[in-house]
Amino acid sequence: MGTEPITDRAGAVSRRQVLLGATGTTLAGLAGCITRGESSHLEGEIVIDGSNTLLPNSALVAELFMWENNQVNISVSGAGTGAGFQQFCRDETDLQNASREINDAEADQCADNGVEWLELEVVLDGLAVMKHPDNDWCDCLTVEELSRMWERGSDVETWADLDDERPDEEWPDEEIAFYGRDAASGTYDYFTEQINGAVGNIRDDFSGSPDTNNIIRGVRGNRHAVGFGGAGYYYENEDDVDLVAIDNGNGCVEPERETIEAETYQPLSRPMYLYVRMGALAREEFRAFVRFYLENTQETARDVGFYAVPDETIDSQREKLEDAIAGVT
Repeated sequence: MGTEPITDRAGAVSRRQVLLGATGTTLAGLAGCITRGESSHLEGEIVIDGSNTLLPNSALVAELFMWENNQVNISVSGAGTGAGFQQFCRDETDLQNASREINDAEADQCADNGVEWLELEVVLDGLAVMKHPDNDWCDCLTVEELSRMWERGSDVETWADLDDERPDEEWPDEEIAFYGRDAASGTYDYFTEQINGAVGNIRDDFSGSPDTNNIIRGVRGNRHAVGFGGAGYYYENEDDVDLVAIDNGNGCVEPERETIEAETYQPLSRPMYLYVRMGALAREEFRAFVRFYLENTQETARDVGFYAVPDETIDSQREKLEDAIAGVT
C-alpha cells in the first residue's frame, strides 16, 4: 500500500488506529508499505520495540522518515516497556520506547551485557481512568479514593463501599469490575506507584492486559467497570467509554491537552522516553533517524493523541544527543 505523511489533526484518531494495527501490539514491516517516497544516500535497518503506549508516535516518526529515506527499513513493535527493556539490554534492539524510566535491575542487565544507553524525553502523556458511559454516579474520584479502590488488599468490592467517603451520595451496591495494564507495562508501573505508593501495589483481582484495547472492551461491556490506560486510547474510543476526572486536592481535572501540557492533571501526567543504544550511533542512518525524531516529535505527538514536551525540553534533549554522538563518532 502507498502511504503519504499526514500532519493535520483531522485524521489523528484514524492515524493512531492504523499505526497501532489490528492487535495494538505490533507495527512491524511498515517499511514494506512505503511504495513511494524519496531516495537518499542513507540505507540500513533500525529496530524499535518497547512501550505499547508510545508505539503510535514512534511508528509515525518512522513512517515520515522512511518517506524521505526509502532505503532505510524501520520495524516498530510494542511488546511493552518491561519486555522491551529485556530485549534492549540484551542488545537485540536499537531503540526502546518506554513509558517510564529504566529501573535498577534493567540498568544492571544492560551494564552486564555491555549495552550503553541514552535517555531522551520525547512526549507527554496522561493516564485516563475510564468508566462505562451509563455510569452516571461517578464523575470524579479523589486520589485517596482511587488508592482505596486499587491498592493490594482493598476492601472496595462495590461502588457502595465508597459511600462512607461520600455521605451525601448513594452509589449502587454493585460489584466493580477492574481493568488495567499488566505487569509488563510501564503504564502499570506508573499507575501503581503514583496512586498506591509502590510499583506493583495493586489488588489481586483486577484484569490485566498488555493491550489497552482489551481494557476498553472490558469497560464498555460492563456498566459497573472501571479501568486505566493511556489517555489517547480514551480519545479514540470516547463513544464507547467515559472519563473519570481526578481530584488531587485542587478540584476535578480531566486529561486534556491543556491540563497535561500545563502539568495540572496530577498525578497521572507523565513524560515518555526513547532509549537510544549508544553503539548504534556509529551508524549514519541511525544518527539521522534519532535527530529526525527529536525534530518532529512535538508535531507527531499531537497527531497521534499525545502531548508535546516544551521547546526547552526538546532543546536540552538535542544537546544530550549531540554530546553522545560526539562521544561515539
